Amino acid sequence: NEGAGRFSEQTVRAGVGDRGYGMGAAVGDYDNDGWADLYVTNFGPNVLFHNRGEGRFADVTATADVGCPGWGTSAAFADVDLDGDLDLFVGNYLDYPTESPLVCWIGNSEERLYCDPRKFDGQVDRLYINEGRVGDWAFADRTAAFGLVSVAGKELGVVFGDYDQDGDPDLYLANDLVPNMLYRNDGTRFVNRGLASGTSLNGEGVAEAGMGVDMADADGDGDLDLFVTNFQWESNTLYSNLGGGFFADATVASGITRASMAFLGFGTGFFDCDSDGDLDLFVANGHVYDNVEKVDRAAAYAQRNQLLENIGEGIFVDSSDRGPGLALVQVSRGAAFGDIDSDGDLDIAVNNSNERPALLRNDADGGEWLGLRLRGAASNRDAIGARIALTTGGRTLVREVRRNASYLSSNDPRVLFGLGNAEVAERVEIRWPSGAVQVVEALPGRQYVAIEEDTSR
Repeated sequence: NEGAGRFSEQTVRAGVGDRGYGMGAAVGDYDNDGWADLYVTNFGPNVLFHNRGEGRFADVTATADVGCPGWGTSAAFADVDLDGDLDLFVGNYLDYPTESPLVCWIGNSEERLYCDPRKFDGQVDRLYINEGRVGDWAFADRTAAFGLVSVAGKELGVVFGDYDQDGDPDLYLANDLVPNMLYRNDGTRFVNRGLASGTSLNGEGVAEAGMGVDMADADGDGDLDLFVTNFQWESNTLYSNLGGGFFADATVASGITRASMAFLGFGTGFFDCDSDGDLDLFVANGHVYDNVEKVDRAAAYAQRNQLLENIGEGIFVDSSDRGPGLALVQVSRGAAFGDIDSDGDLDIAVNNSNERPALLRNDADGGEWLGLRLRGAASNRDAIGARIALTTGGRTLVREVRRNASYLSSNDPRVLFGLGNAEVAERVEIRWPSGAVQVVEALPGRQYVAIEEDTSR
């Protein structure tokens, strides 16, 4: 980012020109040196790039032992064991036979298509625990030890978040036509609570074609809800957190069913597009069959993306008429969120299939705002997993620090709060991953504030 809305190509200079069949990316400072490192998933071995500083990276995949051959999709960094450094989860998709690939057809037509994922076996995901500096920084495969090998899913979307508010990061996986998984972190291992919690299937008891995912407080009640994008004619799905480890399918009640049914969603994220304090939704859309119009006149390969505006209490309306950036008709996949111009609202980078990406700059004339950049001390340096509760005007807004979510994407780690008409955040309470609680009062809006973890208490 060169500033003034301009970017320059630095791939070769940075040393990140991996020539694998790339899928997704996860970003995190796994060695706590202040520089963001990069993990790239591939159809084939993945790659870990260590940030040496000044925009230069080195391939440390072999020494870190995180190559993970397979069909890597979404990945995420999180401090799973709460020891102060970031661990790495890698989602895998299918066992695809490259030497003798299957050929599938649409019905009795002569139109070829990608074969249904149910025709293939899923691949086991991988959890790599950060072992710290032993010579070079190394990770250990602890997938089995943490209880993550019982089911081979078909992962496309991955997100960590503390849905039960017990202080450690839980894990949600969006799967393609097999039940989604909600893994509760009990401190020593993960337990799949997907079916028991109501988040594996939709409200009709059907496993959908999950693509992208995010976790945030959609209805403003202080706990984290789940949103999953799905295939066309399925609708996307919003799971409302009821507390006590249970969720309800709130898709119809929220207005999302009608808004999303005709689209095939991929990348997604909760964000406050107009700084009113409510979390809105963006969904990147595009079909997977380039010949779909020949067999379904109501479908389209290229589709417009969507802005679903939260009008209060988790009710959403399609507000995709807000500017020419939302009128683009493309075959979109990943969506990453970040304030590229640091003006207090989140912009969106959208990756498109077989064409240039789109950068959607947010120029909304919204309300007041406050941005926070946390730095851990006893916690991981990025403060990934920290819970922030901001109170102003009798209202409390809850957010978590997170980089990795959506679909194959990674986001700005800074946390933005829309304050509406309030010019000052009266109280900001931070629960750090270390368990420490820190309170800051009377923070003026319209600025980014850096807060370092206080370890003196």
